[in-house]
Amino acid sequence: MLSAEEQLHIIASGVDSIVPKEDLLKKLKRGEPLNIKLGVDPTAPDIHIGHAVPLRKLRQFQDLGHRVTLIIGDGTALIGDPSGRNSTRPQLTREQVNANAQTYVDQAFKILDKEKTDLVHNADWILDLKMEDILGLLSKFTVARILERDDFSNRYHSNQPISLHEFIYPVMQAYDSVVIKADVELGGRDQLFNLLAGRELMEKMGMEPQVALTLPLLEGTDGVQKMSKSYGNYIGLTDEPSDMFGKVMSIPDELMVKYFRLASTMPVDEVDRIEEGLKNDELHPNKIKRKLARNIVAAYYDEQTAADAEGQFDQVFKNHEVPDDIPECSVDLTPNDEGKVYLAKLLAEADLASGTGEARRLIDGGGVKINGETVPAKKYNVDPSALVGATLQVGKRKFVKLV
Repeated sequence: MLSAEEQLHIIASGVDSIVPKEDLLKKLKRGEPLNIKLGVDPTAPDIHIGHAVPLRKLRQFQDLGHRVTLIIGDGTALIGDPSGRNSTRPQLTREQVNANAQTYVDQAFKILDKEKTDLVHNADWILDLKMEDILGLLSKFTVARILERDDFSNRYHSNQPISLHEFIYPVMQAYDSVVIKADVELGGRDQLFNLLAGRELMEKMGMEPQVALTLPLLEGTDGVQKMSKSYGNYIGLTDEPSDMFGKVMSIPDELMVKYFRLASTMPVDEVDRIEEGLKNDELHPNKIKRKLARNIVAAYYDEQTAADAEGQFDQVFKNHEVPDDIPECSVDLTPNDEGKVYLAKLLAEADLASGTGEARRLIDGGGVKINGETVPAKKYNVDPSALVGATLQVGKRKFVKLV
């Protein structure tokens, strides 16, 4: 096992805060495996590499010899985490949570070491609490303390409703830490209050308090908004390798080091060298971004698949060729009254656009090609003969062969 100081250097890479850092160093100096906690309320089944940031940090802890407790919040999800919200989060049924949780766990174990992970469900203890137990826990916190949370405070002062059950959420999350005897709890920047509530409750119950470790949000491929499906800037854990590679190559150069620290498997010392080399203009950004893209694809597939994805990328972007494995789509090319095919509808039917409105915008922006030729703006109707057996391209990465 590495020294406590060496471990702390690795653990601190890319993090937002460690509160308090000196307590984590003390725990590490004991030379015993720590219990690292992450609680997740799977409100949606599919996760992207932004969601995977805490999982990557957990894997770092595992590789350093520590154990992970992954808590599926099927109990707390019935409340709905109010963190970062300006309105009450819809409550989910246990059936919805458990269905989402299974998909989440399958994807999480693409990253975590199963042998060093304890998978638990907090409904097993939260739903067994009696009223006297709940009142005892609630008595450890004041309303004033709960209102210190930025999201609650903002809603309170702007006269936005706050349901009483939302006040319970940080208390129940804190109780999870008591039950599993957590040494460290991970969470996003907006989770710091909840993590410190766990530390506070453990102290009040005569336990050694946990350390709170927060991680920053990962910006999406646009480099502006946080990674999210709703912004269309996400890289999914189950994306096709060539898509995953291409999406990583599209991120702004200034985000490369952050992606290395939060989303890759690259050793921290090597990331430190890459950061220094880029800063001093000793390394070529394109070569480093390729290294990042290969690493991320290999993390979810394997090295050969990553190399193949890079080859596909070069085929499309450097050589301007059509990929070998593009999907085929059977479509109706029956002409309309004008003897043409409405291209916008065709693009939507081929899943190259979310609807005819987006398809028209893509055409007008020069983002649609038929057999390599850009479709002129406002040309929404196309001769059927031009589409028979044609290859449609939208943007740089989406291709469909019409059959």
